[in-house]
Amino acid sequence: MGLLTGKTLLVTGVLTDDSIAFHVARLAQEEGASVVLSSFGRYQRLTEVHARKLPTPAPLVCLDATDPADLEALAGAVSEHADRLDGVVHSIAFAPQSVMGGDFLAGEWDDVATAVKTSAYTLKSLAVAARPLMGEGSALVGLTFDAQYAWPVYDWMGVAKAALESTARYLARDLGPSGIRVNLVSAGPVRTVAAKHIPGFEQMEGQWDHRAPLGWNVDDPEPTARAVAALCSDWFPATTGEIVHVDGGVHAMGQ
Repeated sequence: MGLLTGKTLLVTGVLTDDSIAFHVARLAQEEGASVVLSSFGRYQRLTEVHARKLPTPAPLVCLDATDPADLEALAGAVSEHADRLDGVVHSIAFAPQSVMGGDFLAGEWDDVATAVKTSAYTLKSLAVAARPLMGEGSALVGLTFDAQYAWPVYDWMGVAKAALESTARYLARDLGPSGIRVNLVSAGPVRTVAAKHIPGFEQMEGQWDHRAPLGWNVDDPEPTARAVAALCSDWFPATTGEIVHVDGGVHAMGQ
């Protein structure tokens, strides 16, 4: 029996095989889950290519989490492959480069709004869209980067992550009576394709390994993926509104 035997998970955000979402999907399958992936537009081909590297072929549904039509159609699309969802993984984030990179004061609202809508509001949108297939004991798990601090170069994406963390708490409040848990995993820097597009990302990852009591490997998404998989399992039945740090312990250390 695996940790997720008999579960069905919807995993968003699989673009390449170095993404955290890919490793969540892989681990979920290895632990006995059925996995449905989502993608859209020009990213869909990338998802299809890298999904072939999973232990088991996974069906793919179309979802742009900022598109009301895709959100409305999500439950029906997933229902073609599964009759319920025991876990939904939110691995969705985007900010224009104009609002990252070290010039926080230059951020214009239209670009900031894009970052907040895509990276934070979509957690609520995804929860509402998937809710018809979720029930007692199911879980919504998202990925964040500790929004307690003002990080170098992260700028308005840091603000968007703060909004994501607050959104998760309100969702935990409102979905709890239906038995749905909502938690986030706060990961240390992982050198994914998305991270490499953050201007000055090396400033964020530079000293992490030295500051982390347990050490930290920026090329290893596995620890983060394991935490996400665990939160989707039945091993956290009374945990919601939580942010689980998987960062080698940096969050607990002084500057």
